[in-house]
Amino acid sequence: MNQLQRPQLGWLSAFAMLCLFVVLPAQAQLSERFGNYELHYSVVNTTFIEPAVAAQYGLARGSRRAIVNLSLREHLEDGSTVAREMDLTGRSWDLTQAQVNFDFVEVREGPAIYYIGEFKFINREWRFFEFDFTPSGSDEGLNFEFKQQMYIND
Repeated sequence: MNQLQRPQLGWLSAFAMLCLFVVLPAQAQLSERFGNYELHYSVVNTTFIEPAVAAQYGLARGSRRAIVNLSLREHLEDGSTVAREMDLTGRSWDLTQAQVNFDFVEVREGPAIYYIGEFKFINREWRFFEFDFTPSGSDEGLNFEFKQQMYIND
């Protein structure tokens, strides 16, 4: 995983939070609980990213391009949560079984940790996603899958 440096990423943490809470309102739940861990996820068309920002961070924009954004939080006994690193692999495929293996970029902004992967899609395509992850400090590997229909945003 590549790591982007903190001073450059103010926009990305705000963008990630936007992805988690605003961009996908049709999807009621954008997280999945695994015991004390909660995996947050979103899939966003890259046309939502400003061109200058995408160029600055090497993200390819396009109506047929998207990113998947993942972050992991641990629920502590006192009721608070903290961001956790994770070992992460993932892939996506369509109905024809054409597959993309993600090369995640780890992004850190203050205490927040995000993992971003890019992929291409066609309009109205169903994409299937599968992630295997192990929280830092844990020996337990976890698996998460979901599907989402993709739309071109012109």
